[in-house]
Amino acid sequence: MERERARLSPARLRERHMAGDRRPLALLTIALLALGSVLSLLFSVTTGASDASFLDVIANVAGSADALNVRDRVIIFDIRMPRAILGFLVGGSLAVSGAVMQGLFRNPLADPGLVGVSSGAGFGAVVMIVLGGTIAAPLFALLGIYALPIAAFGGGLLTTLLLYRIATSNGQTSVATMLLAGIALGSLAGALTGLLVYMANDQQLRDLTFWGMGSLAGATWSKIAAAAPIILLSFAVTPFIARGLNALTLGEAAAFHMGIPVQRLKNIAIVSVAAATGASVAVSGGIGFVGIVVPHVLRMAIGPDHRFLLPSSALLGGSLLIFADVLARTVVAPAELPIGIITAAVGGPFFLWILLRQRGRLAL
Repeated sequence: MERERARLSPARLRERHMAGDRRPLALLTIALLALGSVLSLLFSVTTGASDASFLDVIANVAGSADALNVRDRVIIFDIRMPRAILGFLVGGSLAVSGAVMQGLFRNPLADPGLVGVSSGAGFGAVVMIVLGGTIAAPLFALLGIYALPIAAFGGGLLTTLLLYRIATSNGQTSVATMLLAGIALGSLAGALTGLLVYMANDQQLRDLTFWGMGSLAGATWSKIAAAAPIILLSFAVTPFIARGLNALTLGEAAAFHMGIPVQRLKNIAIVSVAAATGASVAVSGGIGFVGIVVPHVLRMAIGPDHRFLLPSSALLGGSLLIFADVLARTVVAPAELPIGIITAAVGGPFFLWILLRQRGRLAL
């Protein structure tokens, strides 16, 4: 046993310590969450005014053309399924972004919505929405359906870089500085967004109002085609930064001595968070608290090992946003609640609980 420990690098020893006896539990949790994700997608596409049942949808997907009539096929495959898939992608990307930010900043309060990254991404998207027919028209024509996600990515990336620059000094990140800087950057982005909203016409103003509260009501296959490549690419990066985030929990100096390329890790993590958050905000608007609630719950259940935390966050975040969307479109039917209201109603008290639980440890 001692020989084996001697052969292991410090990073490997750290991962074994973090996993502890929770590795089987983590693997079981991921398997259950994967199953739950499939069930949540099926639940979403079969819930609503249509008479199509769970079994009818499965039969139609399996190749039985008579299982659904024309009306039900349109409802299921052109309205509900894009909405469910987009909800899963957005929820997963926000949850993974929260987990990566918490690992990068080494504290449980980091979240794209709370520290201004979502506001920055929203500002980028609003610039394209309001100015896409005038000043930004050539850029809009060049980028096509990717114009909105790319603009949101640019706004989110700029905000994340500024936040990290302000909050980090001598390799140490101040939690209080991070939160205060996030509030300031979010307020600045909000002010600039408000200026653009003031310039918007009536139709743009109506669109921006509902978009700002967060909704999946406008989900289409073209929106999925625009956002999915960016979100999936950010997902693909996470396995390569998980070990680095594990080492980073000991501090940047310790991670560097373990052989982790710290600066490259930070660059990849920042760009990944900005890309995922920007694409999500562009297609769904402002949906908060998913990025702080999901990773925190999973960290308490399966531990802080990012090799398991990141994939489980993607699965749980996607499933939870799907259920929140089902609630949003059924609780006041035939009207529809903005999904951001539901996530804020649940996430706000949860964040306060985390803050009270951590305040002594974080010296806030």
